[in-house]
Amino acid sequence: MTTSLHDLLKGGLPTGATVAFRADFNVPLASGTVADGARIERTLPSIVQLVEAGARVVLLSHLGRPGGTIVPELTLRPVSRFVDGCLPAPVRFIPHTAGPAVREAVAKMPRGSVSLVENTRFLPGETDNDPVLAADWATWSDHYVLDAFGTAHRAHASTDGLPRAVRAKGGEAVAGGLVERELAVLGQVLESPARPHVAILGGAKISGKIQIIEALLPRVDVLLVGGAMANTFFLAMGLGTGASLVEADATGTASRLLVEAGPRLVLPVDCVVARSTEPGAQTRIVDRSGILPGEIVVDIGPATVELFRDCITRASTVVWNGPMGLFEVGGFEEGTFGVARAAAHAAGSGATVIVGGGDSAAAARAAGVASRLSHISTGGGACLDLLAGKALPGVEALSGSRDRGERT
Repeated sequence: MTTSLHDLLKGGLPTGATVAFRADFNVPLASGTVADGARIERTLPSIVQLVEAGARVVLLSHLGRPGGTIVPELTLRPVSRFVDGCLPAPVRFIPHTAGPAVREAVAKMPRGSVSLVENTRFLPGETDNDPVLAADWATWSDHYVLDAFGTAHRAHASTDGLPRAVRAKGGEAVAGGLVERELAVLGQVLESPARPHVAILGGAKISGKIQIIEALLPRVDVLLVGGAMANTFFLAMGLGTGASLVEADATGTASRLLVEAGPRLVLPVDCVVARSTEPGAQTRIVDRSGILPGEIVVDIGPATVELFRDCITRASTVVWNGPMGLFEVGGFEEGTFGVARAAAHAAGSGATVIVGGGDSAAAARAAGVASRLSHISTGGGACLDLLAGKALPGVEALSGSRDRGERT
């Protein structure tokens, strides 16, 4: 069993111990400020616990995809100001990510203080899981906490290399409160889901979710597919997709999945189409076989909403990842909102309903049903990987994990 922050604190954390704390502060910014701090707020309790124990907490996080170079627009300085306003202890921003400047700044930290270093993805070694970078961070780390579930499925230096390096020098690498809850909730669904078990997948690309679809199919009773990824299945069925987003090179895989899944894979039967994706564009509802050249599928149609709602409301376990269309554009949201309301209704009737992924969570909030759902995961990819039975590198690297943190 993975060791938790509670276990670390129960064992008596030496006052002044330095803890490398991997958070997920990959949040939207607007005009130099945090536009939505919900993800940050969910990890604050674990930080407060460490501060109250007298630890020196050094926060690590990425923001966006700078590609291993410094992108000024993706600095974590605005996040530092936001976190500073949420914690009882002041938060110092360190405008460096690694090296002597960080080591010197950490050495000067008083007990019970917090610092946030610059965007980890400003360094190419982060996504490359560079052992030299991980070893550099480990020089000032007595212990490590993973409270970034949304990054747990990535074997990066801050999620895989660093916890292993900390453990190699005798420290503990543990799950923070947010990750501990995610593992508990999702683990229960993974091990013994109540039946019927329905999964809903949406979003743009099938290629990024092929392995997930293949892994989920043996585990679920029904798999509902919407969003632009459904277009690739339409193309594999010989249907026209107009000017819609489609992955022509993935039609072979889609054809195979249709055969393997049979009636358990349910696709839209009608669509909302438009000639433009601009707000206010004129739309029409068509059968999935009636998409004309130049038309773009922007949402699932009302008949599909009813079909999906029937499957969802009959379910005892529901996992939802990905919108049914361009819900963020006015006029294209009804299909996604219909799925969100059906999921909320199922939860109100006693089903376990888990939503994973930022877009799905945003859709649930926009539909006004977020508070009625069982659990909104902070990691879409990590959530799906775990429920599909895949190992999460960030979790496997922690103390007490099943691979004992050893590389194979």
